[in-house]
Amino acid sequence: DHLPLHTYCFERVAEFADRPCLIDGATDRTYCFAEVELISRKVAAGLAKLGLQQGQVVMLLLPNCIEFAFVFMGASVRGAIVTTANPFYKPGEIAKQAKAAGARIIVTLAAYVEKLADLQSHDVLIITIDDAPKEGCQHISVLTEADETQCPAVKIHPDDVVALPYSSGTTGLPK
Repeated sequence: DHLPLHTYCFERVAEFADRPCLIDGATDRTYCFAEVELISRKVAAGLAKLGLQQGQVVMLLLPNCIEFAFVFMGASVRGAIVTTANPFYKPGEIAKQAKAAGARIIVTLAAYVEKLADLQSHDVLIITIDDAPKEGCQHISVLTEADETQCPAVKIHPDDVVALPYSSGTTGLPK
């Protein structure tokens, strides 16, 4: 049987609700399964509120961090597609991937926003996970503090894409 990624990951959440699911290596904060599932639904609602439609793309330009998991799972709940990009890419490499993938929202660190200068005029919303987002960007709280009951239900089909991976570009541009 086909199950969307988030359904597969959370189908037994009631059995493990209070057990550790994710540990934030930077802060040592532990998130139990119920918290991760709730935050994922909040992110999905936040993405919907920002206008992201089912089948549209969110780019994660992040290091290994807890927000990566929250946004990835939230995008799955929303029926969106996630493409991931290496924060060490050059601005042109990031722009090429974002444009080719059709990214509508990019979630990143404030330190990487300068690399996105070419994309800010392409109707791409930039969300930073840092405490102080740069001008023209929104903060991750627009996603993580959204009302999880406000996420429109989506019908996800077996051939719907959840992840759009690109190569690392070690022998050329990411592809």
